[in-house]
Parts: sequence; C-alpha cells; structure tokens
Amino acid sequence: MEPFKVHILGCGSALPTLRHYASSQVVEVRDKVLMLDCAEGTQMQLRKSRVRFTKLGHVFITHLHGDHCFGLIGMISTFGLLGRTAKLHVHGPEALGPELQRQIGFFTHDLGFEVVFHPVDTTVRAVVYEDRSIQVESIPLEHRVPCCGYLISEKPTQPHIRPEMMDCYGIPRSQMGNIKAGADWVTADGDVIPNDRLVRPADSPRSYAYLSDTRYLPQLHEQLQGVSTLYHESTYGEDHLLQANKYCHSTARQAAMVAKAAGVGKLLLGHYSSRYDDEQVLLREAKEVFENTYLTNEMDVIDV
Repeated sequence: MEPFKVHILGCGSALPTLRHYASSQVVEVRDKVLMLDCAEGTQMQLRKSRVRFTKLGHVFITHLHGDHCFGLIGMISTFGLLGRTAKLHVHGPEALGPELQRQIGFFTHDLGFEVVFHPVDTTVRAVVYEDRSIQVESIPLEHRVPCCGYLISEKPTQPHIRPEMMDCYGIPRSQMGNIKAGADWVTADGDVIPNDRLVRPADSPRSYAYLSDTRYLPQLHEQLQGVSTLYHESTYGEDHLLQANKYCHSTARQAAMVAKAAGVGKLLLGHYSSRYDDEQVLLREAKEVFENTYLTNEMDVIDV
C-alpha cells in the first residue's frame, strides 16, 4: 500500500503562542504533495518537515482569515528565490484571486514560475481537483467568512497480481493488464482459471477530510461517511461553548459527535485556542464521545 501521510505544520488558532503555529498541513499521497492552508510560519515548518519544496504542486486555502493564509505570499516568494520553474496551483475562495495577484505583483519580481489560481465555491460540495489517482472535493462549512473544508480521496485501484499463480499456470507477463482488469485465464488444455485465483483484492481507497474553522453543523456527518481520517477544528472545550457559538467555532466534544455520526476511522483535533496550556482537557472531552481521537502537534506525521 502506497504512503498516505499528513504532516502537521501548525495546529494553533489565530493568536500566536510559543507552543503552536497557526494552521497548515502537508499531505503526501500517490507521489503528490498537497498543502492545506498556509499560515504565517508555514515555510519554516515546511523546511523542518523535510518535505521537498519542489514536490509541492497544489495549495488549498479554506478561508481568508490570516491564521490560514498569511504565509502564502512569503512561501511563493521563497520558491522564486530557490529557482522554482514548475507551476504552483492555488485553490481558495474567489476573493483570494485578485488579492494574491496584487501581492505577487507588489512583492515579487521575475518570479520565474506561474501561480495558477483556481476559485472555489465554498457554498457547494464539488470536485476542485482530480487526476488519475486522487480527487479533492470542497466541503461547505459555516464560519464568519466564506469557508470550506477539503476531502482528499484515493480513487479505486486494480487488484494485485498473485505472481506465484502467474508462474504456476505459465501466464505471460503481457497478460497482466487483462488479468488485473478481471479476465480469466484459459490454459492450453482449455481449463478456465477464474480471475479470483489469479489476483488478490485491491487496497481499499483511503480518504482524509480537513475541516478548518466552522461552527458545529449537526448534518455535517452526511458529507463524511466512512472517511478514514478526519481532522476537525476543536478550538474550545465545553467550558467555552458560548464563545464557540459566538465566533463560529466548534468544541472538541462537537468534533467527536461529527466523527461518531460519520463513522470515521479516527479523529484528529486541532486549531486550539491559545487559552489552553494543556490540550488534554480537549482530548478527554472528545474521547467521551469518540474513543479513537488524537491530539495533533507540530511535526506529527499521521498515516491516513
């Protein structure tokens, strides 16, 4: 099974602290590197993660609050200084496009590569990027500004060839494609070898949902059924439920309620309020609802 990994670059919220950077993650899947949000300090964290800058092809911005996008122009500028030539694709709310172009024109000269902006309608679920092996969908959220999460999903793969069976029946390597596609094999004597004897089942497709700032949405789980790993903002504990409601954020317990209702594999907490010196209280409250819950911290690498 190919790696599907999430690098946590920052899991704090808007107010900077000495313990956490603001929101940013890197996802490695099927030989691609994607970034989710790009807060101040992201490029420094990216260096620490040892993910190669040159492999980063797409950046997905959830919304236009500084703790999710202030690092974007700095990272783009650095890529130019490093001699990048490959296109960088940026996906985000429509209003980001002209502002990003203004900043690029003002702060960079002879950038050396093209930044391609793709507007995202944050009000609908839609495929915003896909290739032969993965797709990325927007998930509408509710915050104080237009906001969406992103769902990264592997596409189904073909079954695995059983080489010992290929050798046993003398099946030429040239037939591997047909066997993977479901064909049986007919021997020289006319015996039919069923396809299920020649292959092992394909790996189950994995998926990762990144839900940044949002108020608790009781029906959100309908968009996330069976997701392998869910990251759901958990800014507050139940002791600050009023603030969560006021500022359109979620508590750790509410994040766990979404995870449980969606039947996800595991839940990752993040976007912690700076008021918490120890996020264990958030973890305890979430685990009361959904046991397979984990805190995120900078430089964590999580297998989806």
